[in-house]
Amino acid sequence: MTSPPPLLPPGRLRVGIVGAGKVGAVLGAALANAGHLVIGASAVSAASLARAEALLPDVPILPVDDVVATCDLAVLAVPDDALAPLVAGLATTDVWQRGQLALHTSGRSGLGPLAPAIALGVGGMAIHPAMSFTGTVMDITRLRDCCFGVTAPPDLLAPAQALVVEMGGEPVIVDEFDRTRYHLGLVHGSNYLITLAAQAAQILRGAGIEDTDRMLRPLMSAALDNALRSGDAALTGPVARGDAGTVSEHLHVLASESPDVQAVYRVLAEATLRRAIDGGRLAPHSASTLDQVLHPQEEAP
Repeated sequence: MTSPPPLLPPGRLRVGIVGAGKVGAVLGAALANAGHLVIGASAVSAASLARAEALLPDVPILPVDDVVATCDLAVLAVPDDALAPLVAGLATTDVWQRGQLALHTSGRSGLGPLAPAIALGVGGMAIHPAMSFTGTVMDITRLRDCCFGVTAPPDLLAPAQALVVEMGGEPVIVDEFDRTRYHLGLVHGSNYLITLAAQAAQILRGAGIEDTDRMLRPLMSAALDNALRSGDAALTGPVARGDAGTVSEHLHVLASESPDVQAVYRVLAEATLRRAIDGGRLAPHSASTLDQVLHPQEEAP
């Protein structure tokens, strides 16, 4: 027989973490630091179990049904594609309780995946931290400089924002119908930045540079800061200057790089050229010469 849940001060919630991954474990720890009681977490993989032990050391690991059945607030931190089936499955087992709160951390989704729970009287909200997580204690500190995309019905918007503030973040309201575009912007600017940095390090190692972090960190940090401050006006480099000869030599060296690096360089050079042309930063002759370098005419047989 399950023991009765402990009494909590007004405004404090019993929190259940469904998915002790990099995001779920960190948010659980942040909510615990804010005074809420994390009553249980679900974890399956060895990595999730280790993460829960490190960030939620006194929290019992329970089956998902038990986590949800005993909490006031269910934090659903599962992969995007697993979210809707999870919520629907819990609805068929009568686990959801009227008056509960359920938030998910998916960036692309609003309230849609929570519909089966909302129909049973659960208060749904989407709270997505716009941050790249490591799943370690350093993330709790990073939350203090993190924006959260918040989508909630009018009566729950204030509580959703309050939860974000309690975790140390800054709530930013995102309309239900703008969630996918919002998530696209974040993915385009962060996930692919990691790919770009890894490719740049690969190229530098080929040039005999061993400490690629020391070489790239100040350069990429300054470029990112300039871009966020000034947008396209911060653009620099051979394409922005119209240095077709440099781009041509780059393409020659790229032939010895892996196909993914070759493809990304070309796509980004073409996109940069287009934005430089549209912004009036390249003379027509320079733009035409660069275009010919990136798209050489096939020789006649």
